[in-house]
Amino acid sequence: MSETILVNIQVNGVEQKKHVEPRIHLVDFLRDTLGIKTSRVCCEHGVCGACTVRLDGEIVRGCLVLAVQADGHEIETIDGASDRGDLTDLQAAFHAHNSMQCGYCTPGMLLTASDLLAQKPNATRAEVREYLSGNYCRCTGYQAIVDAVCDVQKQRQLAAASL
Repeated sequence: MSETILVNIQVNGVEQKKHVEPRIHLVDFLRDTLGIKTSRVCCEHGVCGACTVRLDGEIVRGCLVLAVQADGHEIETIDGASDRGDLTDLQAAFHAHNSMQCGYCTPGMLLTASDLLAQKPNATRAEVREYLSGNYCRCTGYQAIVDAVCDVQKQRQLAAASL
């Protein structure tokens, strides 16, 4: 049996104290230890975005972060963001535009799109496409995803202008 380390991680607002092997990646900790399956494992090299989570509010690839590195930090998966209602308009737009087909990339895509809208609320369509390019989608060709994000961006701009 290998050595384990006790980590204390806040996941979706719930404190988690667990012993983990030092080599376990955050996405594997979420999936295998905590049973949170919405963070996907795909490339395991940080290039596809399927394992995207928020670490202290910043978008990271869960396959590139060790669980022990997250000790003392806050992790949010799509489940936490959805439960708070932060993604309601994005989720509705993805549905309206049929932006998800197999759904495998959707959790990471939604978190990344949410980050984009927070960081660059006036992004051009080309900037939206570029920002999302690190999250692979093999089914949609991105057109519907970009349409959905741009629609939410416009809705938010109109809502802000009417205040």
